[in-house]
Amino acid sequence: MKKYFFLWLVFPVLFGCSTDKVNNKNPYLPNYTFTIDINMNLPAYSDLKYVSNAVYYPNQGAGRGLFIFNTGSGYVAFDAACPNQALSSCSTMAFKKLDPNDPLKIDKTTVVCSCDNAEYSLFSGQSAGKQYPLKQYRVEANGTTLRVYN
Repeated sequence: MKKYFFLWLVFPVLFGCSTDKVNNKNPYLPNYTFTIDINMNLPAYSDLKYVSNAVYYPNQGAGRGLFIFNTGSGYVAFDAACPNQALSSCSTMAFKKLDPNDPLKIDKTTVVCSCDNAEYSLFSGQSAGKQYPLKQYRVEANGTTLRVYN
């Protein structure tokens, strides 16, 4: 009886832990292998020092580019390709425009796919009613340097 009780205690510990893996299985998006180091002291990336700010990192071996976002508790990086569309001329996402007449007024917590106008939150990578979330990559922070990789 003690053996069964011991198994009931050990089983959840062995198989209940999650890994640090990010599930990137999306049939529309290829799986790129890359490593990018970003210096947040550079003016183009200094917005990442502040919570709820994001930057777009253009295509540098990572497909359509990356959106890198400061969540307040860490950093996340997402592929800039629309996750629910086949790669095409309209499948690169952009920050949501708050005023169509003023290109400087943008929402840096939301990105929009121009193919279907789906909006994705950079906090979660999700879009209401869509099958696939944004494709996420790993991020390591070391002082003012971020390493984004897959």
